[in-house]
Amino acid sequence: MNEFDLQIVTPDGLMFEGKAQKIIVRTTEGDVGILAKHTDYVAALSIGVARIFTSEGERKGACAGGMLSVTDGVARIAASTFEWSEDIDVDRAKKAKEKAEKRLAQSKQSEYEYRLAEIKLKKSLARLNASK
Repeated sequence: MNEFDLQIVTPDGLMFEGKAQKIIVRTTEGDVGILAKHTDYVAALSIGVARIFTSEGERKGACAGGMLSVTDGVARIAASTFEWSEDIDVDRAKKAKEKAEKRLAQSKQSEYEYRLAEIKLKKSLARLNASK
């Protein structure tokens, strides 16, 4: 299978740099797959599981926010947060999910607090799904 260069960066630094055969990421418009020789492309990332396919197999990561760009055959993911599946603390993610669900169930809260709880729930679900 054809390969292309891929970089994954966060504010904390470089998470991946190498060759990929395919990537699937969640954008604000839905899941997008990138293969070698993809046309130039830019999209805003949402909260979800990123799937990276290399000659060594598939790796998953929880990705939240940022941008995906493909320029001249090089794909770059500049994520607000990115955590490889093997680095996810599943117990912590489960507790965050439960806490967010409790907050969403509260009747007295501002719209800001409600939206924040929604985001925290989505992030914890992405982390749990990536860890599977």
